[in-house]
Amino acid sequence: MRIVGSLVQAYQICPRQAWLMSRQICPDEDNVYLQLGRLIGAQSFGRERKEVRLEHLCIDLVRRGGRDFVIGEVKKSSRAREAARMQLAFYLYELREMGMEAEGELLFPEERRRERVVLDESLARQVEELKARILALIAQDQAPLPEKIRFCGKCAYAEFCWA
Repeated sequence: MRIVGSLVQAYQICPRQAWLMSRQICPDEDNVYLQLGRLIGAQSFGRERKEVRLEHLCIDLVRRGGRDFVIGEVKKSSRAREAARMQLAFYLYELREMGMEAEGELLFPEERRRERVVLDESLARQVEELKARILALIAQDQAPLPEKIRFCGKCAYAEFCWA
């Protein structure tokens, strides 16, 4: 199985969620927070090129940034900032593997915040280690047991884990 950005973010938040996603078990599509995130992504940054697909990558937006290009990852809030940062780092890593250099920006339009992300060697190693952990997780026959974390209340998989 090929790792995708949403799997990276999910793993950072909840390995069980990543395992479920890897099996194409869909979250509750009526989850208000899932719908709100999609709406914010669709309405923000109107002048930027949105949702660019390149092989297994689905990048929220792309723009020119001087000599290079900048890829952006749009999130509703910075509540899961580290997971979003690793998702963006994953995209930068994969682009580098394809021979393309880029910079990244985490975009939190509701908070009017931007955060620059540059893939250095330390961050590249973190991505490699993270990919190895994700591959090990999805190779497991059974999902990890559910654990109550601070994200459970708004998670689109909550009913699956706690019903």
